[in-house]
Amino acid sequence: MIVHPIDYRYGTPEMKRIWSEESRIKRMIWVELTLLKVLSEIGYLSHEDYLKAKENSRKITIERVRKIESEIRHDVMSLVKAITEVSEKAGRWIHFGATSNDIIDTAVATQLRDTLKILETKLIRLIRVLSERAIEHKNTICLGRTHGQPALPVTYGFRFALWLSEFLRHLERLEQIKERLLVGKLSGAVGTQAAYGKMGIEIEERAMKYLNLKPAEISSQIIPRDIYCEYIEFLANLSTTLEKLALNIRLWQRSETQEVFERFDAEKQVGSSTMPHKRNPIDSEQICGIARVIRGFVEPQHQSSILWEERDLTNSSAERIILVEASVLADHILTKAIKLIESLEIDAEKARENLERHLGINLSEAVMIALTKKGVSRQEAHEILRRNAMRAYETNRELKEVLMEDVEISKHLTPGEIEKLLKPENYLGTALEKIDKIVEKAKKALGNI
Repeated sequence: MIVHPIDYRYGTPEMKRIWSEESRIKRMIWVELTLLKVLSEIGYLSHEDYLKAKENSRKITIERVRKIESEIRHDVMSLVKAITEVSEKAGRWIHFGATSNDIIDTAVATQLRDTLKILETKLIRLIRVLSERAIEHKNTICLGRTHGQPALPVTYGFRFALWLSEFLRHLERLEQIKERLLVGKLSGAVGTQAAYGKMGIEIEERAMKYLNLKPAEISSQIIPRDIYCEYIEFLANLSTTLEKLALNIRLWQRSETQEVFERFDAEKQVGSSTMPHKRNPIDSEQICGIARVIRGFVEPQHQSSILWEERDLTNSSAERIILVEASVLADHILTKAIKLIESLEIDAEKARENLERHLGINLSEAVMIALTKKGVSRQEAHEILRRNAMRAYETNRELKEVLMEDVEISKHLTPGEIEKLLKPENYLGTALEKIDKIVEKAKKALGNI
């Protein structure tokens, strides 16, 4: 019986494979066999016995592991028993000196490594797409808004570049957490490696080398969970930027704005079960909704770091949910965002219309700055423009006309100067240069990967 929407609605096949039960069991077997290999190298058993155990481990099924667990009620020990059953002479050395979380935490580290590879690949793809859209719409001018109200002009290229800069930082963060996150351990019951004696460090180092992981610097029975907190916080941070992106697309698609649109298959896609005309931004809305779920895992993961002494079991059940769902859902909305930006439709004419609909009032700052440069105090210039802007609002006239009637302004600015100041293209500041700068930074960053 399928219960969770991840099973049938959310998540990509590649990410779900990493976090599937089959993958978890195979990785734990891999860790157990890697330990067995190292034990054979230092003389606990023969290399031939290790190879036979490795070959026979392919016979282990999820069903057999489940059956044993139903009887003994211990997931790792059920796996140990399943491996032992098929390992012949090597069976006595399976799980030798190890504790459950030596196997669990190390196997999870391999899942996290593969997860980061996928997220990194998709982040790079999103960065490329945003770079392309930033250049494509570098000069697509539109109305900037603050507090939801008309502000200075900006371009859609600038908006894409702003998002691009955030995702470049997320790419940096992803690379930085690898050093701390991708660690495994073979340190035994309380972390002292007592069962291995003085060979403990060497056994652990050899095993982690085979697994392409770093040994944890020090651990109790489990790897310290601050590294998992950092990972979940990374996913929460990433999801926040994705939600911000999606939220703004929803705002720009509103009927009052209609500048940006999600791709809609007019041939077959249905927008509403009762209103046939609807073109709802469903992908953007899904990104926003799932991002909130991902951020919700931050607190329980922090709570899972606070354990009794060398450990208790309160983290285990929570992490079985947190790590899986946060990873699968973050990958899901990242994939959605890539497709969303790739196919996003931008109506430049509507954007221009929305800008000009405000009759130049939103460009009052340009005139205020010009008056200040002509010798008027900045505060006085502000009051002059505020008064004229309110008059333009009340009379529904272009600010240009109202300004030309103001005696104080005519002392300092000619009609031609006023008209030039109120052209949106003339008041973009360094926007275009900053777009180029961020896109160039993205090129360099991707060139180094």
